[in-house]
Amino acid sequence: MPLSSVAPAHPSASSEQAGWTVFFPPAQWLPGYQARWLGADLVAGITLAAYAIPVSLAYAALAGLPPQVGLYGYLLGGLGYALFGSSRHLAVGPTSAISLMVGATVAHMAGDDALYYAQIATLAGFIVAWLCVLAWLLRLSTLTSFVSETILLGFKAGAALSIAATQLPALFGVPGGGHGFFTRLFTLGTQFGDLSLVTTAVGLCAIALLVCGEVWLPGRPVALMVVALSILAVALTPLGEAHLTLVGSVPSGLPSLGMPVLRARDVDGVIPLALACVLLAYIEGVSAARAFAVKHGYALDVRQELLGLGVANLLVAFGGGYPVAGGLSQSAVNEKAGAKTPLALVFASTTLGLCLLFLTGLVQNLPKAVLAAIVLVAVKGLIDFREMARLWRVSRFEFTVTMVAFVGVLVQGILRGVLLAALVSILLLLRRAAAPHVAFLGRIPNTRRFSDLARHPDNELIDGVLIFRVEAALLYFNADHVQRAVLDRLRTESRPVRLVVCDLSSSPYVDLAGARMLESLSDELAKRHITLRLAEALAGARDILRIEGAEAKVGNIDRFTAITDVVEQFHTGGAGR
Repeated sequence: MPLSSVAPAHPSASSEQAGWTVFFPPAQWLPGYQARWLGADLVAGITLAAYAIPVSLAYAALAGLPPQVGLYGYLLGGLGYALFGSSRHLAVGPTSAISLMVGATVAHMAGDDALYYAQIATLAGFIVAWLCVLAWLLRLSTLTSFVSETILLGFKAGAALSIAATQLPALFGVPGGGHGFFTRLFTLGTQFGDLSLVTTAVGLCAIALLVCGEVWLPGRPVALMVVALSILAVALTPLGEAHLTLVGSVPSGLPSLGMPVLRARDVDGVIPLALACVLLAYIEGVSAARAFAVKHGYALDVRQELLGLGVANLLVAFGGGYPVAGGLSQSAVNEKAGAKTPLALVFASTTLGLCLLFLTGLVQNLPKAVLAAIVLVAVKGLIDFREMARLWRVSRFEFTVTMVAFVGVLVQGILRGVLLAALVSILLLLRRAAAPHVAFLGRIPNTRRFSDLARHPDNELIDGVLIFRVEAALLYFNADHVQRAVLDRLRTESRPVRLVVCDLSSSPYVDLAGARMLESLSDELAKRHITLRLAEALAGARDILRIEGAEAKVGNIDRFTAITDVVEQFHTGGAGR
């Protein structure tokens, strides 16, 4: 039986019970759970844990935190999301972009105090959790629509290069330094003469093995294999005496749970950091979850995803971790390994818990160059050159927006870059809404239908008639643009025009300013002995226009009047004469 067909255990449950299960997804999928799925979820959970161990160690280093903190993120974040998330395949844990955002931002807040640094990172996770819960309560899931895929394309590419710049010093065995992308590259260039050949060789070999593993062993925990090989090489070969920088001792044991020590008012800048993490985490998580929901044919509740993300971050914050999110790469590992339900995340957390209890001593000989290699290979997928090239061909404007986000991240950093991306998205939306396309129509040959003359030059002009269509709602911030577009077109018309027809079929709403603009346009046209008539107005638009009294100037407004009717009336002397 496919997962999409799993029904609630009690079809006759009351509406209160049905409403309760919406907020607690396990109550929806557990009653229909099949025994044969247990093995698949167990294997997927163990596989996900095998993927998470090296990646979480690498991302914790990227965030400037002890390695075990990354493991806490996967362990606790997965449990929280399994209880309240709506996706059956999304895996939650530290991600590269959020790790860099935390590392680059918290470093300025904490200075050289490592304990204070960790406390700020945990506080950020705690605030992320409550912001997600608040957004869930206020039903704000649609706000992320302000950040377009075009913006994310540039943001991810910029983030990938920024992350790479932080990892290159570890790959080459030099100190590195600097806080911005270009500063880091410049500092790295000045240190190139001091690079460690052994460290560089280890890092490049790790990259080669990871890339080959992606090709030859897709869906397998290649990173864990590379980590194991590198640990064995350091322990059993002369590499152990080659002055490699190692991870060192990792404390064993499960995380201790407790409230964050700091409060939001204690740390300037932590709330903007948390807001940026929420925005990025939710958009990336929902994008990945939607892809798997479509593939496997089940519904995704985008509002519930806010609650799932919130509870995941809350548990992580209680365990001393930093903000987590759902990522495409770890979710792909989970899905390809055969996960059927979120129970796979519970098995992954259990596996990680056992590793924290008994196996942490194995990673002390892990070279940091290998962790850098894991991060570099993981983030290369964030740069989508093919999609950028397609944007260049399809829309130069959209390509420009992508480049603005890309450069913004490189110049301003991850935190300001993601906020800039959101601002650009909103400005893009406002620009389009404030200057909608005004199409001037002609009759499609041998039909009674009309379409845009600019797209179809073979359309027929109607003698003495100019027809236009506003492809947006008529609102206070675009009404002047529409009026100017019509009057400008009239000034360029070489033929005499006696009637102007406004097709409102593409305007779902007309506000008071829009209605008054049509009245003003009617007055302006009347001075030129031209009549304005409206056609095909939708219900909401008709209501506003009638209340405003526009019928006195533009004629009858009803649901029966089509463009053809107005044109025929004009030709028979019933309009515009």
